[in-house]
Amino acid sequence: MKKDIHPDYHPVVFQDRSTGKAFLTRSTAVSERTIDWEDGNVYPLITVDITADSHPFWTGDQRVIDTAGRVEKFNRRYGKRIS
Repeated sequence: MKKDIHPDYHPVVFQDRSTGKAFLTRSTAVSERTIDWEDGNVYPLITVDITADSHPFWTGDQRVIDTAGRVEKFNRRYGKRIS
């Protein structure tokens, strides 16, 4: 690999906003926020909207999505116009 063209991997904690579950991994992502981790070290904290802990595929929970309302709204805005 060429030197100095790849981002630096470093330990980062990702936290699920909806469940609060956090996990430590390596990433190129950076954050100003930090968290004191279980091992006594301080790591950058990145909060994410969804992880395997809250994703409907992994949890078995399904969310109701108002597709009919979306379709009607789309048709009102962009539907066929009779001239």
